[in-house]
Amino acid sequence: MGDTANERESQKMEFQAEVKQLLDIVINSLYTERDVFIRELISNASDALEKFRLLSLMESDFRDKHLPLEISIETSEKEKTLVIADTGIGMTREELIENLGTIAHSGSREFLKRLAEGDRGGAQLIGQFGVGFYSAFMAASSVRVLTLSYRPGAEGWEWTSDGTGSYTISPARGLSRGTRIIVFLKEDAGEYADPLRIKRIIKQYSNFVPFDIKVNGEKVNTVQAIWTRSKNEIKDEEYNEFFKFLTNSFTDPMYRLHLSSDAPIQLNALFFVPAENPERFGFGRLEPGVNLYSRKVLIQQNARDILPEYLRFVKGAVDSEDLPLNISRETAQDSRLIKKISRFLTRRLVSFLDEEASRDVERYRLFWEKFSMFIKEGCVNDPDNRDQLARLLRFQSSRAGSGEEVSLAEYAGRMKENQKAIYYLNGPSREIIESGPYLEAFRERDIEVLYLLDPVDDFVMTALREFQGKKLVSADQADLDLPPVEGGNSDRGDALSPEEIGSLAAWMREVLGDTVSDVRESRRLVDSPAMVVNPDQVLTTSMQRILQAADKGYGGIGPKVLEINPRSGIIIKLARLRKEGADGEFLRTCVEQLADNAFLAAGLPGNRGNMIDRMYRIMERALEAGPR
Repeated sequence: MGDTANERESQKMEFQAEVKQLLDIVINSLYTERDVFIRELISNASDALEKFRLLSLMESDFRDKHLPLEISIETSEKEKTLVIADTGIGMTREELIENLGTIAHSGSREFLKRLAEGDRGGAQLIGQFGVGFYSAFMAASSVRVLTLSYRPGAEGWEWTSDGTGSYTISPARGLSRGTRIIVFLKEDAGEYADPLRIKRIIKQYSNFVPFDIKVNGEKVNTVQAIWTRSKNEIKDEEYNEFFKFLTNSFTDPMYRLHLSSDAPIQLNALFFVPAENPERFGFGRLEPGVNLYSRKVLIQQNARDILPEYLRFVKGAVDSEDLPLNISRETAQDSRLIKKISRFLTRRLVSFLDEEASRDVERYRLFWEKFSMFIKEGCVNDPDNRDQLARLLRFQSSRAGSGEEVSLAEYAGRMKENQKAIYYLNGPSREIIESGPYLEAFRERDIEVLYLLDPVDDFVMTALREFQGKKLVSADQADLDLPPVEGGNSDRGDALSPEEIGSLAAWMREVLGDTVSDVRESRRLVDSPAMVVNPDQVLTTSMQRILQAADKGYGGIGPKVLEINPRSGIIIKLARLRKEGADGEFLRTCVEQLADNAFLAAGLPGNRGNMIDRMYRIMERALEAGPR
């Protein structure tokens, strides 16, 4: 640079008009957190170091070759100052004016106009030195910048300003390569002279900057951003230690997924599944656990848009140099691109869990025990990934032993040749399901039934509707299309004739009134005398139970059909006693009790207010009859 007399003297200069506007916006409204000015100054220092590192590979003639590439921060609570220095590329006088006195970029006026109109996602100035630098004035009463370019023969310069309307540039001697920023703190910003506060901010925002950051001589960023390294270079112990640092956990993660991608955007991601789920112990709803970085600098902690809500248990980091950010670097700008990234990462995570479920069945069993609620939530709320999420579901079943669980794929793989649907039944326990009447038809046909022991499972099945082309059907539905029994029904014993069962059903319908919507012959029951079935093909009986428990004002459990077994001894005797003209009142009591028993077996309330008294009356009548 050719020196002139004017350049060697102190010179006061006015900020460019656009810079004055930008300063006002930065100081008063651009950033949501004051702490981020530390992040911005460190990011600028890191950029200067990275530029020097690249230039030093291409050029051999530069000054102060002995200096380590690092960022040093000094605090003075007595002087109320904060100093951030780097050994990077430095600046010449012209670069100081360009970077700190003007916005030397096309479209600057349009950019400021959009900012003034409230558009914080305007022109892309992230990475340019000036914009982040101005954030210092949120906490500074004045700022001094001392800088020396890496170029041989360059002179040092000092830039000073109080951020109001002008700045001064003066020659400075005795400098080393790089830039030193001295922040004179405002009266209400004294906490930024506290080294502990600075260390906390660094660990939050800048912990993974690729150059050493020292606060009063002590290195602060001791953890590497391992997500940017090759998977082949990283040991399990490093992954585990990083997870513990990220989550403040004392245990190793259950799973990890480390991936890189060049499309739809260049990114690196590292995800962990913790060993435990606090939500199942009642500790409240988890916050999203993935942090968003750009070039290893934290942009958004617990980012809400990177993964869907149901994957909030996943911890980790996503980093992209190409991510378009708004001017304050606090949110991503292109929502469409973020959605593409989210879709890609979500599909990859779900696919990874499916792969792990096949690779290590026992470990996945532990995962399912602790995190199944999130997968079920995803099945209901994420139609785009529903089919893949369905592969992750696990249920007990009539074919599996107690405590064992099967996948929908396993069930589908062993379906009978003439079986048209995947059948399931919801209940509070395996024992209650197996003691009820609904499995009789399936046992007789040797058809597997999935046991849904979680109330939300019915909503999951309703959301899925089918799996691998097979419909998912509740076993308590009316009009099930079951295959015929092998060998027929000839060995079932005595049964009422069609006329007898028709007459009995009509009379029972009259007795029960609005309690049921219909009474008809059952083609499913084997041993039980009766059961209620649900004619609603969408809202299953168990779903109605949930709705009624959640909302006391819910309008009933919906219509139910009472099916009666023409081969049951109770039904046969009831029909014949009625035909013989036996005590009509007693028979009506038996019908009411029969219906209430069927409702009880279905887990539905029925008319329980009169049930106990009615049972006592039936017992009294039985005792009067005496032994036979």
